[in-house]
Amino acid sequence: MLLPAIVFAFVTALIVIVYFAWSRAAQAQAGDELERRIREVSSREVFEGESTVIQRQAQGPLPTIDRMFAMKAGQEGLARLIEQSGVSTTPSAVILMSAGTAAIAGLLALVFLQPIFAAAMAVAGALCPWLWLKRCRSVRLKKFEEQFPEALDLLARALRAGHAFQTAIGMVADELPAPVGLEFKKSFDQQNFGLPLKDTLNELGDRVPILDVKFFATAVSIQRETGGNLAEILDNLASVVRERFKILRQVRVHTAHGRFTGYVLLALPAALAVALSFISPDHMRTLFQERMGQMMLVGALVMQTIGYVWIRQVIKIEV
Repeated sequence: MLLPAIVFAFVTALIVIVYFAWSRAAQAQAGDELERRIREVSSREVFEGESTVIQRQAQGPLPTIDRMFAMKAGQEGLARLIEQSGVSTTPSAVILMSAGTAAIAGLLALVFLQPIFAAAMAVAGALCPWLWLKRCRSVRLKKFEEQFPEALDLLARALRAGHAFQTAIGMVADELPAPVGLEFKKSFDQQNFGLPLKDTLNELGDRVPILDVKFFATAVSIQRETGGNLAEILDNLASVVRERFKILRQVRVHTAHGRFTGYVLLALPAALAVALSFISPDHMRTLFQERMGQMMLVGALVMQTIGYVWIRQVIKIEV
């Protein structure tokens, strides 16, 4: 009776700590719209040579950790991952959530499974917030990439109508939804705060690590230095992006059989284990309780993971 009570008290305390930490992070980020926009774009200007680097001050439950993970120019890390995912959180909140999920997963493994699984479950729990952020980033970047040709078309139309390029960026920020509108809004605000256009476009490429955005920034920078018809350049870039999407969809159709095969092979052992748990629970209990069975489970998980990654690499075609 003592172990369940200790586990219950520990989990309850952990949940309360995580809740208060998350509430404090939400309160630290609260404020009026003007302060939020200023904090997104710039909290202070740091001069390095002749270039101006705009940085952001993160506020979370543990400010010291937030300052340690503060985003530097051109640096990839947790702060950049949070920004690219579009999630309203801070590095310290992510670290606290990671520690909390690791502790909960490890305790659940100790109570309901064998101690041999506790370390693996703790590691898996610690990785959950990071994987969730990566998933959010992937979804957001994919959505941005799909909306990007529309932004290029709107920029080209605004330029043909006689608007300045900075004004055209503001039109894109106002007319298009997130994430394209939000990212161009940040660039427009950076322009208003005095950041040079070249640095603004480079910062956009850092926030959105997509090859098409790099092409866009490079094309605008070259046009500013050498001249040319920027509207025509943007139209051609939008056409190239749309054609690439067309080819990618064709590739997904041709590789659908391989992807479906990978999903079936990955889900078949788990589904069979669940079915055998109802048909012959004694045999499945032996598999989980005996040391040889545990070693077989670990080997099966490793081989399943290797096989799934192998299939993914076989059907992965770069366009």
